Amino acid sequence: MLINFLLGFSGGIIRGLTGFVKHQLSYKNVKFDLLYFLALSLICGVIGGVVSLLFQVKGVIFPFVIGYAGGDFLENIYKIITNRLKNEARK
Repeated sequence: MLINFLLGFSGGIIRGLTGFVKHQLSYKNVKFDLLYFLALSLICGVIGGVVSLLFQVKGVIFPFVIGYAGGDFLENIYKIITNRLKNEARK
C-alpha cells in the first residue's frame, strides 16, 4: 500500500512539474517562485498518491501512471467547473 502511494506520489509530482515547466516556457517574464513550486509539487504528489491508492493496482508502472493521470483528471474537472461557473455568471 505504501509502495502504491509512493509511486502515485511520484507520478503526481512529475505531472505537476510538467505543468509548471510548460507554464514557465509558455509565457515571457515569468518569475520563479520557490514556495509556489514546492506547494504545487506537494499537492500534485498527494493527489497522485491518493488516486493511486483508490485504484490499488499491482506493479510498478500502473500506480505511477495512475498518479500522473489522476492529477490531470482533477485539473480538467476543475477547468470544466470554473468555465461553467463563468458562463453562468455571464448570463
